[in-house]
Amino acid sequence: MAEVSLKSFIPESFSRSTADITGQIGLLRELIKVPLVVPLLRIAVYLGLVMSMIVSVERLYMLIVVIFVKLFKRKPEKRYIWEPVQDDVEIGNAAFPLVLVQIPMCNEKEVYKISIGAACNLSWPADRLLIQVLDDSSDIKDMIEKECIRKASKGINIRYQTRETRRGYKAGNLKEGMKHDYVKECEYVAIFDSDFRPEPDFLRRCIPFLMHNPELALVQARWKFVNSDECLSTRMQEMSLDYHFTFEQEAGSSTHAFFGFNGTGGVWRIAAINESGGWKARTTVEDMDLAVRAGLEGWKFLYLGDLQVKSELPSTFKAYRSQQHRWSCGPANLFRKTTMDIVRNKKVSVWKKVYVIYNFFFVKKIMVHMFNFFFYSVIFPLTVFFPEVEIPKWGTIYIPFIVTTLSSFGTPRSFHLLFYWIVFENVMAFHRTKATIIGLLEAKRANEWVVTQKLGDALKNKSNTEAAAPAKKVRFKLRDR
Repeated sequence: MAEVSLKSFIPESFSRSTADITGQIGLLRELIKVPLVVPLLRIAVYLGLVMSMIVSVERLYMLIVVIFVKLFKRKPEKRYIWEPVQDDVEIGNAAFPLVLVQIPMCNEKEVYKISIGAACNLSWPADRLLIQVLDDSSDIKDMIEKECIRKASKGINIRYQTRETRRGYKAGNLKEGMKHDYVKECEYVAIFDSDFRPEPDFLRRCIPFLMHNPELALVQARWKFVNSDECLSTRMQEMSLDYHFTFEQEAGSSTHAFFGFNGTGGVWRIAAINESGGWKARTTVEDMDLAVRAGLEGWKFLYLGDLQVKSELPSTFKAYRSQQHRWSCGPANLFRKTTMDIVRNKKVSVWKKVYVIYNFFFVKKIMVHMFNFFFYSVIFPLTVFFPEVEIPKWGTIYIPFIVTTLSSFGTPRSFHLLFYWIVFENVMAFHRTKATIIGLLEAKRANEWVVTQKLGDALKNKSNTEAAAPAKKVRFKLRDR
């Protein structure tokens, strides 16, 4: 057999090229561009355009649902029975169901008093309300316990519970809290993270829906952010989360009576939790896992967009990035674990299975992150260097315009910040895509849980202190700004 050399595969012009490395790289680029790079880039563009169509159609669909709800005034009170709970002269407070309020926390020194104080101010008969503070702390255990003792001395029915380990993190904490005997008498459980501040009438607005509609498992309230004006980062976060609550939660509640539990600011029927298998603590988004299992058992969910619970946004990029890693990695990992269970389930319709797998998981939790990163931050810029690959105007102008404009409807006051929001979301798309891939592959960081740092009144107190004290030179890390 004749000897085959590398020269037989390389054009003569290449061998006669100069020794200049830059020139050789440029020539090699020209050699592989037409037969390899351009076709692959065209395929990537087509896939990106398909994904952009899917995302835009999904967002238009949610917009239509929300407009329909607003125009025809399809308020929750019209779709479900709602009657206020009132005192009964004959039976007294027995007309009120016994409600458990759970407050899970872990070393949250700056905010632990916030939700404890708000829970104690709930407008509900004292003998029909049980507040349970679930503490995974090690550093501030004594501080939280003293606060609970102080509240109990005022006649408030409050219990303080701790654990030896943090196994299962927040879900493990909630699971442990449900094991106590006194919880068995409760019919409903309201869950508030340590920085959440429910209004006094919160239970009086939520509980009647659960009392008069036995098919309902969950009533979820909307989050309202007390520090949204703190910095540009919090304004961007507010825009993203307001869109989630205004469109995603409203559309899911109005059409399928199903959406993902946000983990806090909601009230569960305890019977629905038990029937769905309880808190399993198998993912970092156990709240969403429980919602999926409850939905597959046939339970319905209700979102109350008019009921707002004050909360706090992460003030630093580091804290926000850790939160987004958990929120992106967890759903992807849950999708991996539950897809076949959803397919095999016989208690819900085929249409609901398709909705949960395709719309709830694939489009909203997986594809949208990858699409935003790969199409706008990788494929789109690459086409600049390859004029042979063209992207139609509807893919470069109209679709992005529609998607971006719809995303701003949740927060009209920040419309003028859309440019910054686009840049901010493109940066976060990288982190979310990485976390999504980790969750799908169940890689090393798939079950990572970092408590999102909240500052509460620390910034205000710090500002007051610094105003009175001489200015000091402060050293900081850029990533912690």
